[in-house]
Amino acid sequence: MYDMLFASHQGSWAFLPILFLIAFFLYRAGKPTGGRILRIILGIFYIIMIVSGVGLLFELSFPATYIVKGILAILLIGFMEMTLGKTKRGEGAAVGFTLVVVTLVIVVLMGFGVLSF
Repeated sequence: MYDMLFASHQGSWAFLPILFLIAFFLYRAGKPTGGRILRIILGIFYIIMIVSGVGLLFELSFPATYIVKGILAILLIGFMEMTLGKTKRGEGAAVGFTLVVVTLVIVVLMGFGVLSF
């Protein structure tokens, strides 16, 4: 069970930044239909990531580092959605994009065990 959860969690993390960037640049290019489709696909990957992450937390008996990583990952999803929404409306999304990049780096480093406490 652990291997299946880990593989799906790792795979969803591999696709999330790529899909986010494609959706972001589609919205900036003025192609809302493509961005909307990618947002739906992103939503599916959010669900896969959250469900597999919670499953991994149960398998690993809730280590504190991974609980913090999970909270930051949920914040990251919010920052991604905020940034895509602002980009779709044509508002400035520089702050949101910066939050996404910084949070993504922290979460990935925590996932690989570079950052821990």
